[in-house]
Formats: sequence, C-alpha cells, structure tokens
Amino acid sequence: MATEFKLPDLGEDIDEAEVIGILVSVGDVVEVEQGVIEIETEKANVEVPAPDAGTIAAIHVQVGDMVKTGHLIPTVEPASEPPAEPTAGPASEPASAPSAAAAEAPASPPEQSPEPAGPAEPPTPSAAPTPLAPQEPAALPTSATALPASPPVRADGDRPDERPLAAAAPSVRLFAREIGVDVDAVAGTGPGGRVSIDDVKAHARKTPQRPTATAAAAGASPLPDFSSFGETNRERMNGVRRTIAREMSSSWTQIPHVTLYQKADITELDDMRRRARDRVAEAGGNLTLLPILVKVVAVGLRSFPRLNASIDVEAQEVVYKDFVHIGVAVDTDRGLLVPVIRDADRKSVTAISVELVELSAKARDGKLGLDEMRGPTFSLSNLGGLGTGFFTPLIHLPESAILGVGRGEREPVWIDGEFQPRMRVPLSLSHDHRLTDGADGARFLNWLVEALENPLLLALD
Repeated sequence: MATEFKLPDLGEDIDEAEVIGILVSVGDVVEVEQGVIEIETEKANVEVPAPDAGTIAAIHVQVGDMVKTGHLIPTVEPASEPPAEPTAGPASEPASAPSAAAAEAPASPPEQSPEPAGPAEPPTPSAAPTPLAPQEPAALPTSATALPASPPVRADGDRPDERPLAAAAPSVRLFAREIGVDVDAVAGTGPGGRVSIDDVKAHARKTPQRPTATAAAAGASPLPDFSSFGETNRERMNGVRRTIAREMSSSWTQIPHVTLYQKADITELDDMRRRARDRVAEAGGNLTLLPILVKVVAVGLRSFPRLNASIDVEAQEVVYKDFVHIGVAVDTDRGLLVPVIRDADRKSVTAISVELVELSAKARDGKLGLDEMRGPTFSLSNLGGLGTGFFTPLIHLPESAILGVGRGEREPVWIDGEFQPRMRVPLSLSHDHRLTDGADGARFLNWLVEALENPLLLALD
C-alpha cells in the first residue's frame, strides 16, 4: 500500500517553509532517512528525510511552493511492491453502462485520459485532486441552499489541528493575510459558516495577533514607480530575510527599547587574551573578545535574572528562566543567523570559543540546524570587526535584552596625572523597559564593565 509522506512539525514558531529543492524523482528508490526535498524555513535550510524506504510513486510539490506542516510531499510505494497501476473503476461496474451525462458528453481528445467508468458524482470541494501547492479556493455560491453543510476540508491533507478550510471568498482571505489573521481560525457568521470581512475584523479585535512583515508594511506608503527614474530589478526575499523583517518589525513595535552606552577598559584582559590564544587554538577555538564576553554576560545574568527573563503580556506575568542560553548573531550571505550557546554560564571560555567556531562555520555554510538556533535567553551582536562603535541593537522576542559590541580602540585616558594608552571597547545594552527600568540596565552594564576591567574579581566570585 502506498504511503503518503507529509511535512513533519518544523518546531516552535515555524509556520511554513519554501521548497527550494527536489532531491528525488518519480521511480527513485529511497532509503530510510534519505533526503526527499530541501526546504528553506524562516531560520535555516533543512532536508526532509523519508521515514520509510520505498519507491517514489508521485511528487506533490515543486520548487517555489510554500508548504505547511501536514502538507503532502511524495507518495511512496513500499520497496517490495511495484507502483500501483491506475484502475478503470470498480470491478462491479460494467464499462458498457455509462451514465446519461457521460453519454451526452463529447468524446475526449486522444491525448487525454478517459474518465473512469461508473455513475457520475456531483463535484464536491473534497473531491478535488491534490494540488501541487496550497491554492486559494474558488469563491463559493452566495445562495444559502447552495452551500455545503460544513466548510470544505483542505485537499492537501488535514491541518495539524484538523481545522477545516474556512468558507471564505478570495477577497476575504487577502484581507485576512494583510492584517495578519489566520482566516481558518475565524468563526463565520454567514450562511453555512461563511466568513466575511466583518468576521475577520471582529476576530482581530478580540485576538492578540503576532504582527507579520505584511501586516507591518500594510500601513506604509506605497512605493513610487522607480522605473520612471531608471532601470530596476526585483529579487524575492529569502526565508531568513523575511523572518528578519517580521521579527524586527515586531520587536520595534512591541518593545519599548532603552539603550545604554558605556566603554569598558579591557587593556589587561586583552593582554591575557593574547597570551592564552595559542592554547585555545590547540583545542580548536579562536580566543577573540567574543567568547570571553559570552562567558561574562552569562555569569552576570545569574545576578540579574530579570534581564534573562521574558514578559508574558497576556498573563501579566514575568517568566524567569533557570538556564542561560546566549544567542550570538552571525553574518551570512543569506542574512543574520543567531546560533545559541546553551548553558553558557556553566562552560569554560575555551569550550565556548570552540563551540562558536563550529556554529559560525555551520551558519555560513548553510548547515545550521533549527535546534541550534532555538531557545536563547539573551543575545550578543558584535559589529566590532566591521569598525562600528556604539549602535542600537534590537531585542529578539521573546528575550528582554541584547548587548551590542563595537570595535575596541586604544585611547588616551587620564590616569594618575598623565594620559595613558588604554584599550577600550564600546558596549550598547538594549533592554525592555516593560520589564526592567533604566536603573536595572545601568547596574547590569556597570557590572559587565567592572568584570571586564577586573577579570580577577570575576574569577574570585
């Protein structure tokens, strides 16, 4: 019996993915865990493996399709069985007894497959063949008697929560997408449960919505016709860039940012780093300032738990975490990716350095897994290598703070009656003012500066 492979759950906050590669063809024999398609999620490229061995009988997606969890990908025949041949109809139905409707229909052209024999059935939404990609349903009749008793079910398989496809016109679906509402979750008040624009508006008013890039851009002024000034070309945003656009819009609109700036004197720390870097290199790491900062920040968050927490606006509660996972922003050709150093407060600087080298390489090669980017409690963004000084980093929801690191430079500092050259690095701390006050952020930033300027004190503590 043929097995239908459906897209598995992609994890938290991953709603859909784009098919960017088909790795098999019809007739190919696949092994268990062999890649079938490659998809681009909001965070990484992922190969979807076959859960069972067999022969590919059909492929139901194509490159460029947007697919969701539960979407049918390939149909596979078990390895011991040949692909099933299509039948002309039930054995009990005589081929010489077509229906009256079939007798009146014109003959099919030679290149088309004949209709299966048997009595004609009235078409229903659930009888439609599986499309290559999710498609907008045709507008339903407005007559109450013409509507089905219940909304139609998705042709590409049930949704993970088994909700049926809402009875809604394409214009209603378009409006719902523009304001960030899942139309299939809206209770329709029209005939047969039909969803109207007013139903979508009512649902949006009573349901907290997570803004999307489309919703954020809906209120923006339309672009001018740039072609009147010269030649232009357009390029589709990849999944990572779409995620950045959506997440940063959500961050900027939902979080009241406060950013504090301070310089840390790392002269002694930098000398220690230079003396120890060969030792760390032997272990496979690269002892820059970044792994040291990851360790210092992680230890500091134990003393400042509100900067490691999240705010639950709906429940009006603060979620404190008993773990410290530090996200480190990595610049790649596809956009900004943020791999996570888990339990950074419990790891040595050498272990953190080695892990950063491995994760950064995987991020740039497009091999970073989804699990390696999940669950950060605080993030670091280092732009020092690009020559940047102070800047305003944006917080990644649902975190409550992020530290920006600029380029360290030697500066003259007045010490003991004379100017002395000191290595100083600019630090920019953005924090969520809903959860922490400016004084909370200032105390944490002061603690970081003191720890970097006096590393022995950190070791003693």
